[in-house]
Amino acid sequence: MTIAKNSKMMGLLNYRLRLTLADGRAMAGHMLAFDKHMNLVLSECEEFRSVKPKAQGAKASLIKRTLGLVILRGECIVSISVDGPPPSSAAASLQAKMALAAGPGVARPAGRGIPVPPPGVPPPGLAGPVRGMGGPAVAAGPITFPRPPPPPMAGAPPPGFRPPMPPPGFRPPMPPPGMGPQGFAPPGFQPPYSGPRPPPS
Repeated sequence: MTIAKNSKMMGLLNYRLRLTLADGRAMAGHMLAFDKHMNLVLSECEEFRSVKPKAQGAKASLIKRTLGLVILRGECIVSISVDGPPPSSAAASLQAKMALAAGPGVARPAGRGIPVPPPGVPPPGLAGPVRGMGGPAVAAGPITFPRPPPPPMAGAPPPGFRPPMPPPGFRPPMPPPGMGPQGFAPPGFQPPYSGPRPPPS
């Protein structure tokens, strides 16, 4: 089902409508929007339902509940009737709701026992550091920082480094057969000749 833009529903935008639903409830609110499935958006919506009492012969009571902004599914709606005209302007209706009568009280800032300073003066505790409490005073001069230590030389261990010690009972590995201990020349090794060279012939 398609609803034309010039349909009767377009003329009912912002009107206060009363709707009857399939489960017997009634809704009243200002229609803000609708679609081709007859889904409705209602603002300031109120729900009315009648509750049958348990005692026989007593009248059914009508219970009203305020819902606010509601989206109603179109297949739940049985009937629609106009309940009232649209508000003169949305802003005027909002201002009427927000306007409150002035009360007898006087507005004062609520502190926690701390006097409120005059405008332009920072509150106590937020004026900056105090001499002897947490940092230098404002008139103490510029803050200087110590120079960082120079970086260690390339290949040198970092300062404070101690080489790891072997575990207790550890023996250094034995050299291969035919090799002497570390630091000594192997057997049969002749160092290169470093004396005077004979003249070329």
